[in-house]
Amino acid sequence: MHRYRGRTITEQDIAFVRALIAAEPRASRRSLSQKVCEAWDWRQSNGALSDLVCRGLLLHLERSGALVLPPRRYVPNNPLAKRLRPAFVVVDQRPIRCSLRELGPLTYRQVRRTPEEALFNGLVAEHHYLGYTQPVGAHLKYMVYAGERPVAALSFSSAPRHLGARDRFLGWSPTARQQNLHQIAYNPRYLILPWVTVPHLASHVLGAMARLVPMDWKRLYGHRLLFLETFVDSERYRGTCYRAANWKVLGVTTGRGHNDKTNQQTRSIKQVLGLPLERRFRELLAVVR
Repeated sequence: MHRYRGRTITEQDIAFVRALIAAEPRASRRSLSQKVCEAWDWRQSNGALSDLVCRGLLLHLERSGALVLPPRRYVPNNPLAKRLRPAFVVVDQRPIRCSLRELGPLTYRQVRRTPEEALFNGLVAEHHYLGYTQPVGAHLKYMVYAGERPVAALSFSSAPRHLGARDRFLGWSPTARQQNLHQIAYNPRYLILPWVTVPHLASHVLGAMARLVPMDWKRLYGHRLLFLETFVDSERYRGTCYRAANWKVLGVTTGRGHNDKTNQQTRSIKQVLGLPLERRFRELLAVVR
């Protein structure tokens, strides 16, 4: 018996895959993965086949000696293995110093997979202290404009699988976390452009995100969000704008990172903050189907 991404793979499952391979020994690994997904009804929350996850499972089974996959047809170029730094972008950097009222109405644009995505990537790479890292899994990217001038950029992505402070706050079981983690989105980057000085702008934008992100997430990924979360580096920031936007401090990280093998702190301690999006968020996130 094997475990992969929370799924139990039995000997009967492995025998089924072996039979598929024996029936079509020249089939591509991709077509094999799709047939396995269809047979097991293994799908993402938006209804699409979990093809990439299934291909990872098949490689795991081959490496463990449980089966032998068909030969690779080709090795595709992996842009994630050697990703270029986003191109530098030129924008108007004249200082903006005014009140939120004087700034006027703001425009929020979800820019992932649009021509404006390069602007988001370039600004975050140039001006965010963590630089730009391509989000993994489901994600959204937002540009915020005052008139035609960008003033902020922020992103939301799939939530970390294990986060002690959050998991204790929600009080959910490991099974509930496995089944419902897709209903939480993580805010990995938030940038107010350095030439913009507008009191209360940061919390105002976060308030708008609490309304926009759930709608866009449901439209793109087919399911609702119940909770937002983020980290704040306590050595640099206090997280004031999040708290002003009704985010709650859930606790702190251990500073060990998700690939820790030493049980020693290797990173700065960060505050964990969260924002419930519905009143019954705990009850709904604890549901086990």
